[in-house]
Amino acid sequence: MKSKEIRSAFFEFFKSKQHIVVPSAPMVIKDDPTLMFTNAGMNQFKEFFLGNSEPKNTRVTDTQKCLRVSGKHNDLEEVGMDTYHHTMFEMVGNWSFGDYFKEEAIAWSWELLTDVFKIDKDKLYVTIFEGDKSEGLDRDTEAYNFWKQHIAEDRILNGNKNDNFWEMGEQGPCGPCSEIHVDIRSDEEKAKVSGAELVNADHPQVVEIWNLVFMQYNRKANGSLEKLPAQHVDTGMGFERLCMVLQEKQSNYDTDVFTPLIREIEAITNTKYGKDEEKDIAIRVISDHVRAVAFSIADGQLPSNTGAGYVIRRILRRAIRYGFTFLDKKEPFIYKLTDTLVKQMGDTFPELVSEKNLIINVIREEEQSFLRTLDQGLVLLENVISSASSKTISGKKAFELYDTYGFPIDLTALILRERGYNLNEKEFESELKKQKDRSRAATKVETGDWVVLHEDDVEEFVGYDTLETQVKITRYRKVESKKEGELYQLVFNLTPFYAEGGGQIGDKGYLEASDGEVVYIIDTKKENNLIIHFAKNLPRNPESSFKAVVNTQHRSNTASNHTATHLLHQGLRNVLGDHVAQKGSLVHNKYLRFDFSHFSKVSDEELKQVEDFVNARIHENLALQEQRGIPYQQAIDEGAVALFGEKYGDAVRTIRFGNSMELCGGTHVPNTGNIWHFIITSESSVASGIRRIEAITGEFAKNYFIDRSNEYAEIKKTLNAQNPVKAVSNLQEENATLQKQIQELLKDKAKNLKGELKNELETVNGINFLAKEVDLDASGMKDLAFEMGGEIDNLFILFGSKQNGKALLTCYISKELAADKDLNAGQIVRELGKHIQGGGGGQPFFATAGGKNPEGINEAISKAKGYIS
Repeated sequence: MKSKEIRSAFFEFFKSKQHIVVPSAPMVIKDDPTLMFTNAGMNQFKEFFLGNSEPKNTRVTDTQKCLRVSGKHNDLEEVGMDTYHHTMFEMVGNWSFGDYFKEEAIAWSWELLTDVFKIDKDKLYVTIFEGDKSEGLDRDTEAYNFWKQHIAEDRILNGNKNDNFWEMGEQGPCGPCSEIHVDIRSDEEKAKVSGAELVNADHPQVVEIWNLVFMQYNRKANGSLEKLPAQHVDTGMGFERLCMVLQEKQSNYDTDVFTPLIREIEAITNTKYGKDEEKDIAIRVISDHVRAVAFSIADGQLPSNTGAGYVIRRILRRAIRYGFTFLDKKEPFIYKLTDTLVKQMGDTFPELVSEKNLIINVIREEEQSFLRTLDQGLVLLENVISSASSKTISGKKAFELYDTYGFPIDLTALILRERGYNLNEKEFESELKKQKDRSRAATKVETGDWVVLHEDDVEEFVGYDTLETQVKITRYRKVESKKEGELYQLVFNLTPFYAEGGGQIGDKGYLEASDGEVVYIIDTKKENNLIIHFAKNLPRNPESSFKAVVNTQHRSNTASNHTATHLLHQGLRNVLGDHVAQKGSLVHNKYLRFDFSHFSKVSDEELKQVEDFVNARIHENLALQEQRGIPYQQAIDEGAVALFGEKYGDAVRTIRFGNSMELCGGTHVPNTGNIWHFIITSESSVASGIRRIEAITGEFAKNYFIDRSNEYAEIKKTLNAQNPVKAVSNLQEENATLQKQIQELLKDKAKNLKGELKNELETVNGINFLAKEVDLDASGMKDLAFEMGGEIDNLFILFGSKQNGKALLTCYISKELAADKDLNAGQIVRELGKHIQGGGGGQPFFATAGGKNPEGINEAISKAKGYIS
């Protein structure tokens, strides 16, 4: 069976068991602060397991794109080294939300694997939870009794808590699980060692294929367990491993999930998979990593220097590094795999098709950038090697290359080995651990258990229609972090506070008790479908009723900026073309940020047209037209724009101002006139094909005009001129004239200096040598060196100069001398540049260096003679 047929057969089987097929959630998570990425099929259903929402369907099935490269589930360093670990993988599964439980889950998994997929029963083993006395948990005899109806008892193995008790995290729903393992070794190997001995032993041909999780407990903050009011089933099967078994391969990478990509890599790199272990690892890394990066970009997460974006950049750079080192690819090529990936998986995941050009552009630019970083790192590593006092290189130096310059540590180690050096790996690991410890300490959050005050099924958001209402606190918990200190998270029965989402920041405000006590709400966020209000303290009597009041000015400013992003989107499409699409946004109360697809820098004239377009819509006083709870497809058919990277439900909300119509859950002004005015403050590049505009509106636009007016008055006063533009123009003309005069004076100074310096030349091994500090800028030193070179043969000059607190070095060598004596000015200034804490380069006969340590010039000059002695 081909992979597409396998996926289809899985869905058809569970549809026959009354399951609804639901789409994969985005791989990048936006409303769960405990996770960066979807790392298991159950992530999108957490709100149902936690009891925060009622599921529309109690039986569902899907294939979920997952990423395991951070936190507890981190397989990154194993990827490529073996044949079954992946960063991005598909997890097919079926779920029951308080419907069926162990008996059906076990029976159906066995039926699908053995009757539908025809897997030989003698290849299968299952594990059950053996119990844990320390937790007071008994062996899962219930699962054992169901399993023995299908499989021989000697193939039902006990598993420990690590393998057979699944937990969502340190807190939350959890329960025993039952894994299904498959043994695909040869008959000869099976005769020597039983598969039972290799289960959960990291054997590449005895692997876990499906995990059936039976959620029946809740882990509390103190570590204790309590029974859940409803029991759930959560199953997950590695799609790539299933294909390996059904296609009778010994490696996931030999299935048709990966072979199209591998064939394309072979063609691009002129290599052959299966001939050389190092090249094979590189090809596996690249074929895996391009999937992870492409899906992340398609879901709205671009590579960056922080958070989830940093993880994506790290994955891509690992792939580039393997291509650079083992496949000898010194130019971008990974982006070329996008076509193959889209053809292969675009039917199942249409976001790959719609974002294909973005994926290509972003990956290509990241490749170009990192290849430049590698070139720079190679020069820096060369400096480390040349200044080493022994054959063991400092781990601290290697960590600096890794941490500051992004130079991969495994590449550092490889180059050092090739050059006959060793890396002090313990020292490197120590530095890395210190960094990780600092990071963990800074971000660690300790979360208490929820204290439930009132039972409430649904927390209703009423903030579209009112900014204050009477509420009750239904639950609260205490959280502590190094960054924020002690906070309380409050959940209400209904709330006017908008929770951060869709790029818009959360509301602020306060709670007022009947006795006058005020508790300030400093932020509002969403977690697993709960609207959570952050407060520095808990009300004295949390069980009473409160008036919840949103900060009107904060909301008004935020709404003004949010509506402006809609008008900006429309304006960009109107001025630049229909290819423009939103690729991300941040709606703050002080400003807005809008990322969009466009192939070139937006000109000043185009920005002015966009700004004028938005302000024209503002001055038209367009009223808000809103529709709530309409079917998604109806909204799209009516012309609403769905935004990049957002997940929409079956029912959506549309926002229309004139001809601008978008799907949006954020808050908006009732009339565009409320925005007052719109000013673009910057336009820049985010990634290849992605531009960013920042802008301000409302009171911040007013303040902008006031500040510019005050500055203008100050300029007029300083210039003592009624027409400051003309005065500045006159100053520029005067400055240009003075600059010319200065250049002439410097040339005269250099001519006079040339005569003096000729008398200071000394002969060293037949070479006319001079090393001296001079009072000239870089241009003056160059002119002087070339003038002397035109008059004197066999010349070696090193000039040093201090300019504006910086150090400059200039090296000139007669061309014939450089060739005869194998001298290289570029290499010389790179080495001498260390003394001024800088670097440089150039040609063999002329090169320059700059640095931040002028005090090192004398040391550099004193070392110059050593190159010709």
